[in-house]
Amino acid sequence: MWAYESVFYQIYPLGFCGAPFENDGNLEHRILKVMDWSDHIKNLGADAVYFSPVFESDTHGYNTRDYKKIDCRLGTNEDFKRVVDDLHQKGIKVVLDGVFNHVGRGFWAFQDVLKNRENSPYKNWFYINFGGNSNYNDGLWYEGWEGNYDLVKLNLGCEEAVCHVLGAVKYWVEEFDIDGLRLDVAYCLSHEFLRRLRSFTDGLKPEFLLLGELLHGDYAQYVNDRELHSCTNYQCYKGVYSSFNSMNMFEIVHSLLRFFGPEQWTTMKGTHLLNFVDNHDVTRIASILQNPAHLPLVYAMIFGMPGIPCVYYGSEWGEKADKSQGDPALRKCFDKPVVNDLTRYIASLAKAHKESEALCYGDFRSVVLQNKYCIFERKTDSERVMAAINASDETVTAHFDAGCGTAVDLITGEKHDFGGGSQIPPYTARYWKMER
Repeated sequence: MWAYESVFYQIYPLGFCGAPFENDGNLEHRILKVMDWSDHIKNLGADAVYFSPVFESDTHGYNTRDYKKIDCRLGTNEDFKRVVDDLHQKGIKVVLDGVFNHVGRGFWAFQDVLKNRENSPYKNWFYINFGGNSNYNDGLWYEGWEGNYDLVKLNLGCEEAVCHVLGAVKYWVEEFDIDGLRLDVAYCLSHEFLRRLRSFTDGLKPEFLLLGELLHGDYAQYVNDRELHSCTNYQCYKGVYSSFNSMNMFEIVHSLLRFFGPEQWTTMKGTHLLNFVDNHDVTRIASILQNPAHLPLVYAMIFGMPGIPCVYYGSEWGEKADKSQGDPALRKCFDKPVVNDLTRYIASLAKAHKESEALCYGDFRSVVLQNKYCIFERKTDSERVMAAINASDETVTAHFDAGCGTAVDLITGEKHDFGGGSQIPPYTARYWKMER
């Protein structure tokens, strides 16, 4: 699967392009801005772009009006086709946000229900009670997602509704050649729907990715050979930044051992979850970390641990934004990308990750674990890499059985000799590829 060897770059298009929050109905060709950034994305080392919602919606993108139409605030379908073609020409895959659990009040089928009530052919697409009333005084009640009545829950037990969704997916694959879907609130989707979607997309395009948004719980219930290929690794997300803020590497390493370690009770060994330090829903990592010197190291952690690394636009140069400021602050429009030391460092991590079989596919084993530093092994039959991260302000010397005399640092290209212990400078990460 191509995604398992990739680095992802997330864009929230409505914010990225500076679109107004409310859908004003005015056509603007803002999505073409992505083409101005495609070289930056490529230079960063990303080879897949995950777009948050691009479909026509009421406001923020997750209240869809039309699954087969690009939001007019972003442009036309033809504009987006140009963007996809440009990314594909640069070797960058395209993954769209599939928001299939709910739609917006402006969704055309729901509007028909509001107009024609019991006579609407789409009444079974939703959970409707014509004897009740809504918060909007519609003269009927409907189920909203988690009590949010601007998000009308879609009845995926209705064959016609499911066929419409599958038809939209087919449209984006056949007309735009997209490479995958990120499924919003995948934990709300039934296993029956996920299995049907997986079977359908497997038949549409080889290695079409299904990536689910999962928060907590048993990921293995959803990530398997019949449903999702991957999911968002929220269970390790907090552990990454918290380990640095509390100077306690035990937190993240124990989480990784629970998921990917050598013990029999390991739950996700062999899977490839999407690793991130921030996204469009959470505070940017530069605003969370207490020590700015740790910023490069959190990226070294997610690029070194099992899974698919994902970088959120703007965070590659250390942009700050706090969730308490509201979602728009997290989804800012930037005139142009910034290239600085952090950007270049992430590019070096991306290169190391993509060129290493062990970092993409290797097993996980903890080798040295202390509060302020850790060393873990990623290993396949043909390659072994030791990832060392020192979060302290002092050089540490780690003693362990390297199993060889020398190694090459995949980040810097420098040779390393393991004789007399391994010194790790302050605030430094190393990916040592062990020589046989």
